[in-house]
Amino acid sequence: MTGEPFWKTVRLEDMSDAQWESLCDGCGRCCLNKLEDWDTGEIAWTNVACKLLDSDTCRCTDYPNRQEKVPECIRLTPKSVRAITWLPPTCGYRLIAEGRDLYWWHPLVSGDPDTVHLAGVSVRGRTVPEAGMEPEDYEEHIVDWPFEPVEV
Repeated sequence: MTGEPFWKTVRLEDMSDAQWESLCDGCGRCCLNKLEDWDTGEIAWTNVACKLLDSDTCRCTDYPNRQEKVPECIRLTPKSVRAITWLPPTCGYRLIAEGRDLYWWHPLVSGDPDTVHLAGVSVRGRTVPEAGMEPEDYEEHIVDWPFEPVEV
């Protein structure tokens, strides 16, 4: 045993389900609706939350069934994490895939699931619900903060 945390010694492909799931910091940024420009492929972030996102906990309210209820919900895998360009720069999956370490506020580092909120990284208090909103209205809710690096 090296004493190193698992995310520094275990490849994404070799992680147990529990290890994989624990890489999620609970920020909720990936659960915001995004708009893609069909011509350029450019992604614009909105503050419009997925209907399954609990805006207080920043967690999915029906994680086991999310893809049945929200077909466009993308399941993260080691392969998809390396291919998806819109994952936030603070995302634990992205950081580990890029060979970087987790931030101090990540629950695996801090030992506290609330540090992601205390550090101002999560979407808590920043979203609007998608319920009753037409997709064409999402353009009125474009924001920059979800993809910007966080000062830590």
